[in-house]
Amino acid sequence: MTSRARVLLAAAMVSTVGLSGCSVLDGGDSSSSTPTTVSSAARKPPAGSEALASYYGQSLAWEKCQIGECAGLKVPLDYAKPAGASITIQVLRMRATKPKQRIGSLVVNPGGPGGSGIDYARAADFIVGKPVRQRFDIVGFDPRGVQRSEPVDCLPDREMDAFLGQDPTPDDTAEEQALAASGKAFAQGCLQRTGALTSHLSTVDAARDMDVLRSALGDEKLNYLGKSYGTYLGATYADLFPELVGRFVLDGVLPPDLTSAEVSKGQAEGFERATRAYAADCVDQGDCPLGGSVDEVMSGMRALLERLDQQPVPMKDGKLNQLTEGWAATGIAQAMYDQGSWGTLTDALTAVVRKNDGTELMKIADQYAQRNQNGTYAGNLLEAFYAISCLDNPDSPDPAVYEQRARDNATVAPTWGPFLAWGSLVCGQWPVKAAEGGGAPHTISAEGSGPIVVVGTTRDPATPYEWSVRLRKELSNASLLTFDGDGHTAYARSNSCIDNAINDYYTGGKVPQDGKKC
Repeated sequence: MTSRARVLLAAAMVSTVGLSGCSVLDGGDSSSSTPTTVSSAARKPPAGSEALASYYGQSLAWEKCQIGECAGLKVPLDYAKPAGASITIQVLRMRATKPKQRIGSLVVNPGGPGGSGIDYARAADFIVGKPVRQRFDIVGFDPRGVQRSEPVDCLPDREMDAFLGQDPTPDDTAEEQALAASGKAFAQGCLQRTGALTSHLSTVDAARDMDVLRSALGDEKLNYLGKSYGTYLGATYADLFPELVGRFVLDGVLPPDLTSAEVSKGQAEGFERATRAYAADCVDQGDCPLGGSVDEVMSGMRALLERLDQQPVPMKDGKLNQLTEGWAATGIAQAMYDQGSWGTLTDALTAVVRKNDGTELMKIADQYAQRNQNGTYAGNLLEAFYAISCLDNPDSPDPAVYEQRARDNATVAPTWGPFLAWGSLVCGQWPVKAAEGGGAPHTISAEGSGPIVVVGTTRDPATPYEWSVRLRKELSNASLLTFDGDGHTAYARSNSCIDNAINDYYTGGKVPQDGKKC
């Protein structure tokens, strides 16, 4: 998993649900902790994993949190050395609202990599349909390296500001070298500040953790909702444990067989398509600050970003005083995730163009970066993103590779192509390899799994619809559900047609007809 393209893969809910640091785990009372009772079948490690019996045999001691119930799950640092060091994965459960009709647990992941499953699960009323909420315990975990689960750390906040705000589209050799040096410093910072964990953060590691969680929850099969990068995690789990796949929904797909170049180009096209849809809406609303037609808005946006590259605009922020091209592009991209944000983006662009004030656009960028306006970061989304992505799919250290990608991308996506081409240079500088899995794109069929529902949105900016079609073809037992619309992902944010189909699948096992469109 690489590139700035994949930085933009976190599901919209990662930022819209809201964050609270670690407070979601505060307020626990150990005197009221309740172990989970599990069946002997659920406790049994998969064949070939008998050395992990102590992990599969553990019980979760749930404690009351400010919202929901919390517990710690022990997993091995290194699955190849289960007798060695262990780490703790933090878990949150929102109990089914109709416990007498409870079916089981539904594990959820919002994307990233680096998105908090705990923050996502605590918004259970908004991320799943009411029938699902009634009959499933909604369970989220922060994957290893993320926020509350042994969080990876790479840079102090002020250095993180500079890293995210730097020039994302180098124009000459000197700027390319500066970008490469920045990426190397970031990568080395992760290793120095995080230590041995740095090489044990791959998606394969997280998928193995998820199976230990399934066992501890007492479920003989895993029921799962994964959005955005969460589809990559879910597909990886299905590849490792196909016989343990329960009711699986993968919404806004990132196929594990995509190369870095394919991700960069495909997502550039997706964001270009979504931005043109935004441009049309901006024109229809009247007084669009970047032009009077779709093409004028698109060229006006490119001109604005080029201007910010040369001359950032002033803004009011707790620590920064200028809106750079890097921060501006992040803010614009964030608004593409949900058409409900388009009006806010237009107001922010109007302030930049007509008032030379970047404050409002920076606020949108802050949402994506989990950055507070006082300059602190509420989570470690982007640090975890790179730490996980660069293990899953290392990239080239040669700037010439990214120069070529930028040229290729620009032919199909002149606005977003170059911006999305250069981000994976960080992974070309990565100092360690994955100890468990990762390292190369690969096709997943999950032969022998239960039916997997794949959901694609036709104008999804971050995970183009074509990727959902691609994974559907690769999986041996899957059904494709299509939402003809805008925004990133579809379930619980698009329409009743999508929601009813997925609700019926989760609660009754009714698999949507393959090819169904909404």
